[in-house]
Amino acid sequence: MRHDNFSIFPAKVSNCATALLFLLILSVPVLAQDWIRTGTGLGVEKVRIAAADFQPANADAKNAGLQKSFNETLFNDLENAGIFDLVSKSFYPLPAPARPADVKFDAWSSTPANASMLAFGSLGATGDRISVQAWLYDVKNVASPQVLGKQYDDDATPQAARSIAHKFANEIIFRLGGGIPGVAESTIYFVSDRTGHKEIWAMDYDGANQRAITHLGTISLSPRISPDGSRLAFSSITKSSWEILMYSVELGRMISFPRFGGTNLSPSWSADGTKLALSSSRAGLPNIFVVDASGANPKRLTSGKGPDVSPSWNRKTSDQIAFVSGRSGLPQIYTMEADGTNLQRVTEQGYAVSPNWSPNGQFLTFSWMRKYGPGQPGANDLYLMDITSKQFVQLTHDGGRNDYPFWSPDGRHIVFQSSRSGSEQIWTMLADGTKVKQLTTSGHNTQPNWSWK
Repeated sequence: MRHDNFSIFPAKVSNCATALLFLLILSVPVLAQDWIRTGTGLGVEKVRIAAADFQPANADAKNAGLQKSFNETLFNDLENAGIFDLVSKSFYPLPAPARPADVKFDAWSSTPANASMLAFGSLGATGDRISVQAWLYDVKNVASPQVLGKQYDDDATPQAARSIAHKFANEIIFRLGGGIPGVAESTIYFVSDRTGHKEIWAMDYDGANQRAITHLGTISLSPRISPDGSRLAFSSITKSSWEILMYSVELGRMISFPRFGGTNLSPSWSADGTKLALSSSRAGLPNIFVVDASGANPKRLTSGKGPDVSPSWNRKTSDQIAFVSGRSGLPQIYTMEADGTNLQRVTEQGYAVSPNWSPNGQFLTFSWMRKYGPGQPGANDLYLMDITSKQFVQLTHDGGRNDYPFWSPDGRHIVFQSSRSGSEQIWTMLADGTKVKQLTTSGHNTQPNWSWK
């Protein structure tokens, strides 16, 4: 039996036809397809940027390790951003500049580098501290090239060097990406069984620094970090039943949260952090409830034939909630107002689960087997739908079972679980389905949740 929100539904089978989707996409004017880019450029030419290796500022023996950590992280952050055309390092002129006076504008702005922007600088350890001088130059603007000039100070450790690189990358992304903060300092929470039990884990957005958050020795699922990053709600099987538990990130320990009775699953925070939606069977069949962040004042929103599970708030307004219901037979995606009114069915066929609302409130992503049943072709793939027009696009294509999509805070990326590598692991991609990358490899890793910032 699957220990997740959907064990109440029939087991899934493989594959779905793509002909209908292909015809739908062909019927949409070319310009109308820009909506699927969701912040990764919207058809605008990407900035061509080079990230030169930062040079040692002194002869300290620790510099080599710190340089490696910093340079790899900065390059990867800019490559992952989704808004740049990153120049291959094989095209970089030598030597790499360490300070503004070293920049050879013609060499960087002409073929083969042909860069518009150049990130460069120096770092050096002094005792137990590291200092980084960092610049971003417009190398096609010799008269006034400086876009950014930053200085950072921290402990002389590889992790601190990574942290500084994340900060500088986010500065660049914010400045060149339309004022949208980058995700280089964000966190992904997920479920892992690598210790022998399903516990809640966390990692940096790029898969680094993976660490266990809970040590409960049971089955814990559906981690959801609060908008301010202070509390982590999740569902766990206790001595009595499935309950919603709460972990304080600030205190580093579990904190009290009311027990409701019945089976309680899939918590979801409202955008202002004042409420939680969840699925609870306290009144019989699983239905969607909303409670205060403290767990007080439960209010039942659905009362259909059910079961109703997996609520997801509109992350921009908190005025709507998407959820999964089996009231019509196979699970489908529905939306409703935050008070339970104005029920709308989003999907009309197949087997659709795991809705998640984009930060701008315009899109839903979900896992969808568009045709379901013995012998049907297709797979569990991820889809993106414009909630107003009901236009949709397929993001993954027959690469194993893809499920639990969740948006990054900048709306440019999606994290998800997939069995495409042979076991369930965490992957990311840009929100248009490109640049797919695997983040986890050890054990089975599922149900990712990206922090709000």
